[in-house]
Amino acid sequence: MTTNRRELLRPLLAAAAVSCGLALVAAASLSQAQTTTDYQPSVGQDGKDVVWVPTSDTVVAAMLDLANVTASDYLIDLGSGDGRTVIAAAKRGAKALGIEYNPDMVELSKRNAAKAEVTDRVSFIKADLFATDFSKATVLTMFLLPDINVRLRPKILDMKPGVRVVSNTFDMGDWTPDKRVEVPDGCSNYCDPLLWIVPAKLQGRWKMPNGELTLKQTYQMLSGTMKVGNTSTAIKDGKITGEQVAFSVGNTAYTGQVQGNAIEGVSKSAAGEAKWRATRVN
Repeated sequence: MTTNRRELLRPLLAAAAVSCGLALVAAASLSQAQTTTDYQPSVGQDGKDVVWVPTSDTVVAAMLDLANVTASDYLIDLGSGDGRTVIAAAKRGAKALGIEYNPDMVELSKRNAAKAEVTDRVSFIKADLFATDFSKATVLTMFLLPDINVRLRPKILDMKPGVRVVSNTFDMGDWTPDKRVEVPDGCSNYCDPLLWIVPAKLQGRWKMPNGELTLKQTYQMLSGTMKVGNTSTAIKDGKITGEQVAFSVGNTAYTGQVQGNAIEGVSKSAAGEAKWRATRVN
């Protein structure tokens, strides 16, 4: 009986193929690992919603100063890029989360956090910022475009009153920032951090012991009237800063703190100081 030479060699050929295949897989895995580890983003590279332009370290520090970030804060950075804002917040003792759509950026951020020795205080997730819950943040940071900020604005306004929101350079449409600073030193482009403080929602009627307060609200700005007896007087200089309220009626200045469905505070006039309270009607 004649035996085919290929049949005799088949076990050796199979073993060689397996060995070669394993070598190729190992080489590919090593190449992929090296590629991932060596990944470095380029300024201007495309992203899901914006191109990547890093915020300078000087501006990052100014943004965190503007928001008064402390160890008691939980900061969330929307579009966290290489993780620099999250890492800088963690160095101040805060807990911080970066939300980033590019998986290579997420892995780079994790490596940067490890180098900075802050991995116990930071985390990074690959996610779409429009589909992610960031409501637990006490500080929200971003370097996005104005139209994206405006799209995010309803979610931001539904956050807990007092949350500090800082954007590098770009605004939120007609929602005027509470404060802005310029960073002339150590920055050549995009050097203008803006701060908003999420206001409590106060629009409506409020009952007072001797009258009624009717409030109209546009973001953090308040207008309306105070009615005592048959006399209504317009509110002036009304503003909400988180849960702090301030306005004037005539020559009397009112300040107060929102406490659920009530506002309690102090009024000051030429006659002296007095406590005041209002409860929500609708």
